[in-house]
Formats: sequence, C-alpha cells, structure tokens
Amino acid sequence: MNNYIVLDLEWNQSAGGKEDTVEHFPFEIIEIGAVKLDESLQEVGEFRRLIKPKVYTELHEKILEVTHMDEVLLLKEGTDFKVAFQEFLQWCGKDAVYCTWGSMDLTELQRNCSYYGIPNPFPKPLLYYDLQKLYSLLYGDGKDRLSLDLAVFEMGIMEERPFHRALDDAHYTGRIMHKMDFEKVKEYWSTDYYRLPENREEEVYLVFPEYSKYISRPFATKQDAIGDKTVTDLICCKCNRMLRKKIRWFSVNQKFYTALGCCPVHGNVKGKIRLRRSDEGQVYVVKTMKLVGEEEIGEIFKKKEEAKKKRVEKTKVRKQNKKKGAQPLS
Repeated sequence: MNNYIVLDLEWNQSAGGKEDTVEHFPFEIIEIGAVKLDESLQEVGEFRRLIKPKVYTELHEKILEVTHMDEVLLLKEGTDFKVAFQEFLQWCGKDAVYCTWGSMDLTELQRNCSYYGIPNPFPKPLLYYDLQKLYSLLYGDGKDRLSLDLAVFEMGIMEERPFHRALDDAHYTGRIMHKMDFEKVKEYWSTDYYRLPENREEEVYLVFPEYSKYISRPFATKQDAIGDKTVTDLICCKCNRMLRKKIRWFSVNQKFYTALGCCPVHGNVKGKIRLRRSDEGQVYVVKTMKLVGEEEIGEIFKKKEEAKKKRVEKTKVRKQNKKKGAQPLS
C-alpha cells in the first residue's frame, strides 16, 4: 500500500544577496509541511515543522512579504533541521510516494541534507509526481505551468486557508491531486536531478505513453557530452529501435539540440537534448524522444535552416575579423 506524501517547503535565502550566499547552498529550509493521502487520495494525516535557520538567520524581505512568517517566533520555536528531517521521514513511513507542486522541493530537501551531513535516504533515481506538470497535461497544453493559487481557483476548491505556508500549500496540492483525474496521468513520473548517475550503468531510461527520457552521467565538458554515442543515439520511444537520422543533431542556441529520425513501424521521432550543469560544474544531458506529425516536422526543418544561417553568419564575421587583424599597420 502506497503512502502518497504531498510535500511543500518554505525556505530562506541570503538577505545580503549573492555576495553572502553560501556556495551550493542557496536556500535554507525553514518550514516543512506535508499531508499524507491514502490510495483513494483521501487526506489521512499531516506534518508540520518550523525550522530554526542557522545559515541565513535574517529572513529575506521577499520571504517575509510572501510567507508573513514571524521571524522572532521562527528563531524561538524552530526545530533543528536534522531533528525535523528525521521526524519527517519517520512520519512518511515505508513505500512513500512523494508528490510536489513543481520540481524544486525534493532537490532543495536533498541539498539541505547534504549541507548538514545527513546521508541521503531517497532512492536513486528519485521518481516523484510533479502535480503542477500533471495538472498542465490534464487541463493545459502540457508546457505552461500554473501557480498553485490559480489552479486551486480553477478547480473551485478555495478555502479560508492562506497560501505560501508549507502545510497550507501541501493541503491545497493534495486536494488538487484528489480532484484531478490522477489515474489518467499516473504513468507520467518526474525524475529529480540532484543526484545524477555516476556511471553508464546508472544512466536512466524511462518510457512514458507518448515519449521516452534518457538522463546521462555527468561529463567534464559540453563537447564530451555531445561526443558520446549513447547521448546522440536516436531511439524509437515505442519499440526501442535504433533509428536512422533524417536530420542530424543541430542546435540554434547551443543549449538545446534537435534531431529527427524515422521508425519503419511507428513513424517520425523527434529527439531533443537539453544540456544542464550540476552543482559541481559538470555537464549532463536530458534527452527526450517522441513521435511527431507533419506540422512539427516542418518546424524542425525551419529551425535547422535557422541554425544554418546563424553558422554562416558567424563564419562570415569570424573571417572579416581575421582579415582586419591581418591588415598591416599604416
């Protein structure tokens, strides 16, 4: 039997800005809130802890404005993070399935654990439900992400409880999960990227109804990542067949790479590579592959031509600059 743990966090940051921010620790958790849902998605328990900040002891003005948190009360009654986290894990119980609104909470929870030297208790890879994404898949275009308060308003489940406090936001998120057609999107897990695969054997390959996702191990440079065959392989998201590329990998902005392949059984497959950086500055790849129709194929060809024009223009500018630099002094 699964315990659905709907989690929300509030965190503080340096009141002095980036100059006073601790490296690899931009946000310090000051409140944990969660509700527990049973298999019928009914709320059966709740958890809340205030956490006394030790690093960023002065609340940032934006945090004060949004949460209306009492700074004096937080410092007086807040619990030590290590204690609060262990109590949270014990409350979650076994077979916990984590659910959040957005993709940051579990990442920051693990980052706080790392800072305080707490062994990471979560499975690897850490799969969870991003209910903000699932809401968009059900009621939007699958890309735009709606804020929690607007989603609550749209679903007609507004209560007198405020927003932007951990337990209240967790409660609202749980109510959305209960009211949405969760079974319809239950297969669309999200993956947390805080702990990356350490080697090729740990690399992640997930298959969803309409697309597949691959998460690579870290590479030292972008060139190393793009030069790896597994990264650039294009595979059918339906039958796992290696595909011949109709359009080889290209990029318009050096952050996203696109390719087009053709499966003899399932048709055209678009590949998209996103390059990301880990906390340690290494590069890893998130690659998605999905079936596409004629309209999207046209967009891919259009973007390829755009990339080609940009390359030609850069080459022209480089040659002109080289020519100017070679001119003798008068």
